Amino acid sequence: MELSNLTPAAGSTHKEKRIGRGQGSGRGGTSTRGHKGAKSRSGYSRKLGFEGGQMPLQRRLPKFGFKNPTRVEYKAINLYTIDALATAQSLTAITPEVLVAAGLASKKDLVKILGQGTLSKKLDVTANAFSKSAAAAIEAQQGKAIKL
Repeated sequence: MELSNLTPAAGSTHKEKRIGRGQGSGRGGTSTRGHKGAKSRSGYSRKLGFEGGQMPLQRRLPKFGFKNPTRVEYKAINLYTIDALATAQSLTAITPEVLVAAGLASKKDLVKILGQGTLSKKLDVTANAFSKSAAAAIEAQQGKAIKL
């Protein structure tokens, strides 16, 4: 077997329908489009969501909700995660770069430290935001909560 003699399995391929090539082909005349109407014309395209004149679903359902355009999305990281990272890598300072290197945040993420868990040692933590409980827990261990 070589690339030059490869063929598809028998019956797995079909000939393309040749439409609009004269009456003798059996698919001339209306070329499988039926008689008259918008669908028989060239250039016809149905509107997105069109349901044959019935009120489309996207217009039947009510509008609701609100998307705040000024919302700031933070990547939440808890104290127990930071403590585990600092213990594993024997760190004294946690920065966004350290979190990115550890795979806990991406380069563009804004990081917020949350207060779930406890710290076992003094750490200087640098982040975009801190919860009150997280800042208190860091300072209770004589560490610093540095806000960017």
